[in-house]
Amino acid sequence: MKVHINGIDLAYSDQGQGAPLVLIHAFPLNRAMWEPQVQALATHHRIITVDLRGHGESDAPMWHYTLEQFADDVKALLDHLTISQATFVGLSMGGYTLFALYRKYPERVKALVLADTRAQADTEEGKAGRFAMAQTAYTKGTKAIADLMLPKLLSQASLEKRPDLVDTLRGIIMRNQISGIVGDLMAMAERPDSTSLLKDMTCPTLVVVGQDDIATPPSEAKFMAEKIPHSRLEIIPNAGHAGVPPENWTIEYVRFSST
Repeated sequence: MKVHINGIDLAYSDQGQGAPLVLIHAFPLNRAMWEPQVQALATHHRIITVDLRGHGESDAPMWHYTLEQFADDVKALLDHLTISQATFVGLSMGGYTLFALYRKYPERVKALVLADTRAQADTEEGKAGRFAMAQTAYTKGTKAIADLMLPKLLSQASLEKRPDLVDTLRGIIMRNQISGIVGDLMAMAERPDSTSLLKDMTCPTLVVVGQDDIATPPSEAKFMAEKIPHSRLEIIPNAGHAGVPPENWTIEYVRFSST
């Protein structure tokens, strides 16, 4: 499905019935990454997945992107769906988007799951790395981005033993447009530091991280969980940045949502 909001066509899926759960994907993926979780949870929840602008089936304008813009798009989608409040799950860049959403629209957030993300802004070295990746995307295309990102998204075990997962993520990455990939990198490089926001996040919050995540390691998750009131930390064994086994993720989400 698509809806025209904030000047673009935004693609989304709306499945199941019950309390709304909104899933926000990572860079440089799209809503397809959530399919195992949607299948597991849609029997008990209304699951909303969205392709952020620049991703999947959503428009990818060649212009300046910000995390606040992503948050505005998500809020406008909820308005379109007449959802006043929801539980949100964000993975990596999806987590950055949720910090922006909570900063602007805290009344829309019932609970949060922050998965494999961090509160701190990029260092100067991190910004330089995003600039270099943007140049790679522009000059070498999405295949080069997939080659760079897959070792960051998946654990070594998943890279070696899960060719199906590798192929799925590679296909998702390569279906994105260069304008969206570059826009994301600009948005992430310029995002504000959210550390001071953590103490004000009073909604129930579950912080999830893969034990083998090298992009946002467990130390980052522990830092957030220590700062956010009423939060819980779950470290998923043998999982990388995006390689969380769906059955384990589902168990931990159900435990969280029932508390």
